[in-house]
Amino acid sequence: MTLTKTTPSNARVLLDQLVSAQWSETDTKPSDDVAFEIFACQQVLKRYNLSTDEIMGGIVGGSDDGGIDGTYTFVGEQLLTEDAELFDEGFPIRTISQHVPIKLHVIQAKRTPSFTEATIDLASSSLNRLLNLELEVAELTKLYSPQVIEQFSLFRSALELLAVRYPDVAVEFTYATRGDTSGIHAKVHAKAEDLKKQLATVVTGAEGSVTLVGADELWQAASGNKGYTLQLTYQENATSGTSHVALVSLGDYVDFLKDEFGDLRRHIFDWNVRDYQGGVEVNKEIQSSLVDADAPDFWWLNNGVTIICSRVSIQGKTYTLDDVQIVNGLQTSYATFLALKDSSPDDQMLSRSLLVRILETNDETTRDRVIRATNKQTNIPVASLRATDEIQRKVEAFFEGHGWFYDRRKNYYRNIGKPLSRIIGIPFLAQSVMALGLSRPDDARARPSSLLKSDADYVQIFSDDTPLNVYLWAARAQKEVDGFLQSSEANTSAPERTNLRFHVAMLAAAKLVGSPVTEPRQLAVLADDSRALTDADLLSCLSQVRAVLAQRMASTDESMDKIAKGRGFVGEVLASLP
Repeated sequence: MTLTKTTPSNARVLLDQLVSAQWSETDTKPSDDVAFEIFACQQVLKRYNLSTDEIMGGIVGGSDDGGIDGTYTFVGEQLLTEDAELFDEGFPIRTISQHVPIKLHVIQAKRTPSFTEATIDLASSSLNRLLNLELEVAELTKLYSPQVIEQFSLFRSALELLAVRYPDVAVEFTYATRGDTSGIHAKVHAKAEDLKKQLATVVTGAEGSVTLVGADELWQAASGNKGYTLQLTYQENATSGTSHVALVSLGDYVDFLKDEFGDLRRHIFDWNVRDYQGGVEVNKEIQSSLVDADAPDFWWLNNGVTIICSRVSIQGKTYTLDDVQIVNGLQTSYATFLALKDSSPDDQMLSRSLLVRILETNDETTRDRVIRATNKQTNIPVASLRATDEIQRKVEAFFEGHGWFYDRRKNYYRNIGKPLSRIIGIPFLAQSVMALGLSRPDDARARPSSLLKSDADYVQIFSDDTPLNVYLWAARAQKEVDGFLQSSEANTSAPERTNLRFHVAMLAAAKLVGSPVTEPRQLAVLADDSRALTDADLLSCLSQVRAVLAQRMASTDESMDKIAKGRGFVGEVLASLP
């Protein structure tokens, strides 16, 4: 989608409207600066199709941020989190492919109408320290906030763990403002070029880049249509009713997967049950068959891909597909794209064929059954199929009936324009229920992306025995806590907001119920009465949690982060109940 460049003042007006619209229908809107940081990170990282919770997880702006507002590390195609399997003791590093890409995105977002040298100088100084592996974390704590150190530690740790796989390292710094990129001073460009060279020295062979993004670029990125209507050229096909089977050349399939920038259209894999698995054996075999000139045609050796869409039309030998989702064949798609995206037009591999199944349906139950059925043939953890569970569909329907949107299909509601303040992701709901309904805020804090991997945890969090209104109450209550902790009345630091949010929520629920909550069903009495958490409730709970934390920190050498992730602290907080 091509958009005409607007005048600088008009671009700022449009941009400000977009940022404001994201936080409509909420009483807990962040400050204008923070809202702009979140928005800028969303647009800069749009190609990765991250959820709002994932974006929020990388926001580090605030005091002692070193001129950095967002930090995100990707290994292969996956966003790295603190509870990623890579960091598990005994993780088999050999399963990661050699030359695996490790990319660090660093973002500075300022609402100013211009770009300055000082901003780049500050970021350069900080990155020089934060990316210096010889500097111990203890030395960095003197200068930077725990949030900044935590996010950069992910990149540093990944770099050290994967050194034996000779990773391809890239560091990209983006400086975003409400300014006009056509009027940037030459000195700012010169500083940007210096920083680019600096980032390329992180490790030998690293790639550094610096991008300056203004109001017009941010507006165009946000206004660009994701292109859920796509065209796919085929060689041969068969049709039965609303289902189709086709042989598609690998060249045409790679073109189908590319967006206007030549990147992979990650959003068309939102409903797939798992992410790209990198250098696992099956992907090595796929890539091997792609480069072997003597191998049989590709579709003889591969199960192909399954596409679900809401409408199919055919003209000539081209399908036009609406609301495209590839629900099976992600590994094949990624491996093919990575292997052939830069191929020359005369590469013989592009003429090989892939088997594509296309199913037209608007029925959600049918879609979910197809997703399950097409993925049962491979060894996928049960946790990967959670989003298609009946309980998940019930929660989604209940939320929507009350003006809230449960994002069991990642980014579905954001993509159709629902306000961020009303969207609840699966991980956020799981954390909320874990903290308020099971009194396990330590797990909610320490394992944000892996709560659903355990069957035992899952059945405790999501059960037909739990009234549906409990789920909505828990999610809204946690949002009330998060909003309060951002307020001037709470007067919290960034580390407190990160580490204490679930403990405050747990204590608030326990006080209202009259005892520690060990089953989500206990929250039904609060949900039935639509009992909201008042600022007075939360201020009292915050004071108690702070007092217990102070005692714990005085008697141990543990950091706030470590204490918040420990079970002992939970018991001490609950013991403070009257």
